[in-house]
Amino acid sequence: MANKDYTELAKSIVSNVGGKQNIKSLIHCITRLRFYLKDESLAKTDNIKNQDGVIDVLKAQGQYQVVIGHAVTDVYDAVIALVGHEYSDSDATDAAIAETKAESERSAGQKFKNGFDAFIGIITGSMSPVVGILAASGILKGLLAMFTGFHWLSATGNTFLLLNAMGDSAFYFLPIIIGYTAAKRLGGDPIVTAVIGGAIAYPTILAAAGKGLNIMGLGALHFPFVSYTYSIFPMILAAWMAMKLTKWVKSWLPGYLQTIFTPLIVILVVSTVTLLVTGPVITWLADGLASGIAWSLQTSGWVSGLLLGGFYQILVIFGLHWGVVPLVANDIATTGHSYLNAILCQTMVSQGAAVLAVAIKSRKTNLKELSWGAAISAFCGVTEPAIYGVNLRYRRVFISGLIGSAVGGFITGLLHVNMWGFAGSLIGFPSFINPKVGIDASFWGFVIASAASLIVGFTVAYIWGYSDKMQKEQEIKRAKNPAKAV
Repeated sequence: MANKDYTELAKSIVSNVGGKQNIKSLIHCITRLRFYLKDESLAKTDNIKNQDGVIDVLKAQGQYQVVIGHAVTDVYDAVIALVGHEYSDSDATDAAIAETKAESERSAGQKFKNGFDAFIGIITGSMSPVVGILAASGILKGLLAMFTGFHWLSATGNTFLLLNAMGDSAFYFLPIIIGYTAAKRLGGDPIVTAVIGGAIAYPTILAAAGKGLNIMGLGALHFPFVSYTYSIFPMILAAWMAMKLTKWVKSWLPGYLQTIFTPLIVILVVSTVTLLVTGPVITWLADGLASGIAWSLQTSGWVSGLLLGGFYQILVIFGLHWGVVPLVANDIATTGHSYLNAILCQTMVSQGAAVLAVAIKSRKTNLKELSWGAAISAFCGVTEPAIYGVNLRYRRVFISGLIGSAVGGFITGLLHVNMWGFAGSLIGFPSFINPKVGIDASFWGFVIASAASLIVGFTVAYIWGYSDKMQKEQEIKRAKNPAKAV
């Protein structure tokens, strides 16, 4: 960017932080303008984020931070030229630069952790808006399998055709949906990215993949068509590439051409790279990961079930379970089923059983009402009200739930129970119906394991875990979802 462009950018930033009159002072570090504002609510964050030359906007340390990148010094000078040197603080600026240099020189382990957290945040942020839809679709497909298995519904009739389309659509067009949500999470263009998802999930491409055809060949190197229905990770990478490429194209393409030619370039380049290179590679890696997890859980059986069932909700407390969410999503997306999710399902059932014991045993009106609502929520697959509202406040109740889910997980692993959907806990029972054969051993294994989780979790909590004489522990805050991190 030229100097005159910095001046225009500076004018826009000053205007959108509330004007000169809203600025107390301004410093900068290596990459950010750091405003001290009188009233942050006056700042128009979305307007600033959408400016060419602005990477992001953050709020930290009492500062309103506009991330610029390597050109931060020039933009800072342009802003100070507008508002006046009385708003600058050279000593504080030097200190901020030193601070950010120190941060950049942190240990490799800390950098890896931050990078991993960001990576998990992008994946879960892309998946979080979709999981509920996929769970609902899985329940519908499970019910259809049950109805046709019991011959209550004909698999060739129009009713089945319509309901099956409703249940299948979220999975079939998952690349489009994930493209949209991933772009929203990354700050890209959701519509352009959704179109890229539509390109790789186009019916003729899927038909070519089904026939085992190649897109092209270079000597002995072949680029095959791949089916991307049910796929997740190829589109998340595509969304990232589209976001980066869009910014680069806008940096040199004249403004009057951007409306048409920016999406044209991005769709052509990212779709081609995804179809030829990244899509097939990531799909093969995802298939391998899902197969490896399934093999390890089937091989270790009851051991995995016991350990995962007993300790998974502890991971939830510390927010570490967000690293498991992509594994479950990958299982369902690549193989259509998940032994892992079948075990985790029992942790929801047992925590619900434990809080149900509190609801029945307690004579405290407020606690009874809270516990009844939390139990119903847990049996519907949402355990946060139970865990953070009651169970962790009375630690033995939480431990009772862990004991119950350890037993339920043990049985699930021992019987090699499988699951064909996202929806967990009791409401997720249709997800244990095999869509190919109907009700089989996995469904009855789920029934047995759930009964054990309910009985053990409830009994231990009722006898040992809770009494009205207990005092509540200090409230534990819910672990932050990296999907919602700034």
